[in-house]
Amino acid sequence: MGFGVGYYLHYSIVLVVLSGLLVLGSYHVLINRFKFEYFRRVTAVGYSCVVFGWMTILSVRQPSSKLNLFGFLSLPISFAPFESLIFTSIIVPQASFLGHLSGIIIGYSIAWGLIHGMNNYWAVSMLGWILIVFGISLKQSGAYDFQFLEIESVTDPCLPGNGRMLQMSSLLDARDELV
Repeated sequence: MGFGVGYYLHYSIVLVVLSGLLVLGSYHVLINRFKFEYFRRVTAVGYSCVVFGWMTILSVRQPSSKLNLFGFLSLPISFAPFESLIFTSIIVPQASFLGHLSGIIIGYSIAWGLIHGMNNYWAVSMLGWILIVFGISLKQSGAYDFQFLEIESVTDPCLPGNGRMLQMSSLLDARDELV
């Protein structure tokens, strides 16, 4: 089938990055365009989007296989990612439906050849960027202090409210003082 360790590593990195970006983009659209505030509190963490992506790639590459569901229903293996998506959503309600769906979408993109040409250069480059972004996020969250990495704050400390944001009440107070 042309799979190997290199193929697995290369496209696992692609699945991690692109499915993560697809989930973030979906959440952004759902929150800002459709005003679903629920998704502000949803987290999509884990490797399961990559597992769903690989399940999709394998189902496209081996279309002749059958999936026995509970011993009495035999379905084509091409339905396996969607069956697993529905089954996971029923069994584990807190599982990220959009995260798993994004893994399936990116998996189809790889299996159909829409995303191709991954080689060692691109894999190492993507891994390097992942590590840089991960390090910056650790530094910014305060979870780990990198002495050599300085991130400047974008807040203005002279603003009221601990320098975090300009609040409307402080604007109204300032207007009263001017009058």
